[in-house]
This record gives sequence, C-alpha cells and structure tokens, in this order.
Amino acid sequence: MASILTSPRTVEEIFKDYSARRSALVRALTIEADEVYIQCDPEKENLCLYGHPTESWEVTLPAEEVPPELPEPALGINFARDGMSRKDWLSLVAVHSDCWLLSMAFYFGARLNRNDRKRLFGMINDLPTLFEIVTGRKPAEDKPSAESGSKSRNNTKRSIDGQARSNSKLSYVEDEDEHGDTICGSCAGNYNADEFWIGCDICERWYHGKCVKITPAKAESIKQYKCPSCSTKKSRH
Repeated sequence: MASILTSPRTVEEIFKDYSARRSALVRALTIEADEVYIQCDPEKENLCLYGHPTESWEVTLPAEEVPPELPEPALGINFARDGMSRKDWLSLVAVHSDCWLLSMAFYFGARLNRNDRKRLFGMINDLPTLFEIVTGRKPAEDKPSAESGSKSRNNTKRSIDGQARSNSKLSYVEDEDEHGDTICGSCAGNYNADEFWIGCDICERWYHGKCVKITPAKAESIKQYKCPSCSTKKSRH
C-alpha cells in the first residue's frame, strides 16, 4: 500500500491524519457502502479496506512487504461478505476499521510522551467510532472509572436497601460488579449489595457495618471513618 512520505509527528499532525482516514472510511461504510460492497468480491484474493490521509478510501490487496511499513487493516474482509447479512458485514468491517485507525494513530504516536499520548487518545475518543456510526448506536454512558469509582473510593457506603448514601465526602456506588472481589476486612465475607458497608479512609479496606458496629444512620455523621485497626495504630504512637 502506498505510504505517506512524511510521517505525522505531533499530536495535532497525528490527529489530522487520523481524522482524514476516518472521514474516508465513514464515507466508504455509509453513503458509498454500495461501491465497497461490490468491490469486496469473495471470488477475489484477500482484500483490505484502506482510508488514506487524502480522505480517499480504497479496497485493494495488502502490502507485500513483510513486515509492512505501516499497520495493515483486517485482511480478507471480502471472504465474509456473503456469509452474513449486509448490515452485519458492514458492522464487522467497521469494528476492524476502528481497530486499524487506532493502530495507525498509535504507530505514529509511539514516540510521543505519556501526556501527549493521553491527549491524543482523548481527542480521538471524543469522536464516535465507525461502529457507532454504521450501526446507529449511541455511545454508552461512562461508568465510574477505577480512579473515581472502585473500592478505593474514600468512604463509600451502601445502605441495607441497596441505595447509596452520602455526605459531603461520599460518592455513589453505581455498579455491584466493580465490588465483586471486595471482602470484609473483619470477617472476610464477600461483598453483598444488600448489606451496608463502610470504607476506611486510612487503609481503604471495606467492612460490613455490623462487623465494626456502624449503622447507616451513624455513618452519615462521620466525616472521616477510621477502622478499628487504624484507630488502634494511631493510639499507639
């Protein structure tokens, strides 16, 4: 496949390259999908769908170089064309094209520093994926991240009825799955959403309220909870 003479180097240059390739593939998989479908003849050899930085797309054979100069799109998309519905096939090609676009961006971004790579991904992540565009799906709402919503959250509490309670320093527990591996620091019992739990602000361990004799009502008045172990350690100093 024809490669670009000068590789993009800055975050802005890489994002511009990504956006141009993405625009080409959006067009290929939506308003020009009929032409892509026709060109992906299963009787031909392994074919790939490329998006170029000139905002043009191309269905053609993969690069002959081994290893290739640039990351390659999914190989043989034409072979799957007649084995599924057109809608499903386009969705499949969209998913693989999303992967390829990311691989291209981070191939060029490999020499960026950590903060620039993070900024690049943030710019890319603000755009809907090809899969979302082709299928018409809306981006899923973000769930709390590990930094803001895992068992390391400061002092997260859950009442007996499963509703999260909070004071000025508390946050909500949205998803039971993210606490599935949590065990009580006192009895070693597994997490259960139907039971009240309280987290220590010092060691970040979790406890059944009943194990540390803290009720939901009492927890509301606690600004910073220290488990029995941490309270004992402090008293020894």
